Amino acid sequence: MANSYFQFKKFIIHQDQCAMKVGTDGVLLGAWVQVETAKQILDIGTGTGLIALMLAQRSHATITALEIDQSSAEQAQTNIFNSPWSDRIKVICMDFNKFETNQTFDVIVSNPPFFNNSLNSPKKSRTVARHTDSLSYNNLFAGIAPLLDNKGEVSIIIPADILNQIKEIAREYHLFPSRQLNIITKAGKVSKRALISFIFEENPYTIKEMFLEKERHQYSKEYIELTKDFYLNM
Repeated sequence: MANSYFQFKKFIIHQDQCAMKVGTDGVLLGAWVQVETAKQILDIGTGTGLIALMLAQRSHATITALEIDQSSAEQAQTNIFNSPWSDRIKVICMDFNKFETNQTFDVIVSNPPFFNNSLNSPKKSRTVARHTDSLSYNNLFAGIAPLLDNKGEVSIIIPADILNQIKEIAREYHLFPSRQLNIITKAGKVSKRALISFIFEENPYTIKEMFLEKERHQYSKEYIELTKDFYLNM
């Protein structure tokens, strides 16, 4: 059973009421997104509030954190209230498909549901958090495009085997890759996850790779460098 809380260096995540617990995907995305000059950030599917809190730690931005599940949204609000950045993060319990605002964001981030054809979980909230039934990739980009500032950037983490599909969907909304980092657990393995960012301008971009471990339970220098401001033992 997952722990009811996860202690980071500067904040704590309680997660007993959340469908999806703290995981490597969320930490990678929260540490990798470019937020140095961000002023307005939108976190789609905030869950525990993890990524919103990581981005608050890394920036001076105001953050809107959307979450469809009521219990998760309430726990995210509690986690944020108990953090040093509660004045800069607003949690909204709402389906992103119904989210409307006149505001635009210079950074949009999402750790979206990605199990498309796998069996549904008996627990409805976990199914919503894990499956694209509640938010398809097409709906995700259709919703993002009008909310993203002309010079803004959207970043997501997805299964590596659907990268080309996601790039094609993004292109339909005039969004083009600007950065990509393929995540490999350790040498000899293939990439299972990819971090990728999109902007409204098509330019050449570099695809990089990062190993999580040199050997079992021995983290790579790159992974440590990326996450050292968050994990207690990094």
